[in-house]
Amino acid sequence: MLIFNHSSFTTFTLIGIPGLESQHLWLSLPFSFIFLAILIGNGAILFLVATEPTLHTPMYLLLALLMVADLVSTLALVPKLLCLFWSNDQDITANVCFTQMFFIHGTSVVRSALLVAMAFDRYVAVCKPLCYNTILNHSLVGRLGLVALAKSVILILPMPLLLQRLTFCHMVIPHTYCDHMAVVKMACGHTRSSHIYGLIMILLVVGLDLLLIGFSYALILQAVVHLNSRGAIWKALNTCSAHLFVILFSYVPALLSSLTHRIGLSIPPQAHILLANLYLLLPSMLNPIIYGIKTKEIREKVAKYLGIETAWLVGPSNKPVHE
Repeated sequence: MLIFNHSSFTTFTLIGIPGLESQHLWLSLPFSFIFLAILIGNGAILFLVATEPTLHTPMYLLLALLMVADLVSTLALVPKLLCLFWSNDQDITANVCFTQMFFIHGTSVVRSALLVAMAFDRYVAVCKPLCYNTILNHSLVGRLGLVALAKSVILILPMPLLLQRLTFCHMVIPHTYCDHMAVVKMACGHTRSSHIYGLIMILLVVGLDLLLIGFSYALILQAVVHLNSRGAIWKALNTCSAHLFVILFSYVPALLSSLTHRIGLSIPPQAHILLANLYLLLPSMLNPIIYGIKTKEIREKVAKYLGIETAWLVGPSNKPVHE
C-alpha cells in the first residue's frame, strides 16, 4: 500500500459516478443543460437587480447575493465535472482539491446564512410592515452579507486545514468532486477529528439555520392568523411563498446527502453521487425560476426586456404587506 505523507504533493483521481463510467458522455448532456440554465438564470436576475433601480430593495439585494453564491458554487463544481465526463480528466492535485472543497462547502454555508437573512426579511415584511424600510436598509443588507461570508470562512476553512495534516493511503475518490467526507475516507490513521468537525458543521449550519428560519415563520404564522380579511392573509402567505420553495429545494437534498454519508444508508453509490450533485445544482437552477414565477416585479422586468405584454403577468406582489 502506498502511503503519501505530504498531502500538498498528492494527486487524487476522481472516478465520477461509480458504475456509470461508460455513460459519462451521455450524463454530461443534462449537466451541461443545468450549467447553462444556472448561468443564464442567475445572470439574468443579477442583471435585473443591478440595472433596475426599483429592484434596489433589501429583498432583491439579498436575492442577488444568493445568486452570486449559486454562481460561485456552480463554477467551483461543474467545469471540472464536465472535463471528467468529456475527456476523462480525472486527476486533481490535493491543493486544487482542497480549494474546490472550500468553495463548494463555503458557498453552501453562505447560501444557508442568506436564507436565514431572507426569512428575517419576510418576518419584517409581514409582522412589522410599517417599519420595513427603517429596519431593513442597505447598510443592514451589506452587514448581513459580510456576516454570511465571515461565517463561511470561519466554519469551512478548518476542513481543508485538518485534511492537510492527514496521511492518505488511497488516491481514488469515488465522486465527481472533492466532497469533504469522500476525501476523509481516503485517509488512513486518525480521522476522528475530521469526522467530528463535519458533524458539528451540519449541526451549526443546517440545524441552527433551520431553527432560526422555523422561528421566523412561526412568528409570521402567528401574525397571519390574526389578520381579518382573506385578502390580507393570502397576500401575507404569498409574500413568503418563493422563499419557502427555495428552502425546500435547498435543505431537503442537502440533509439526505449528508445523512447517507454519515449513517451509511444502503443506497447504491450511483444514487448517492447523483444526489450529492443535485443538492448543489438543483437549488441554483431553480432559485431564479421560482423567484421569476412567484415575484411580480421580476416577471414585469423580464417581460419588459423581452417585449412581452405584461397585463397577464400582473399578480400578487412579494413586497411588504403594507404596500
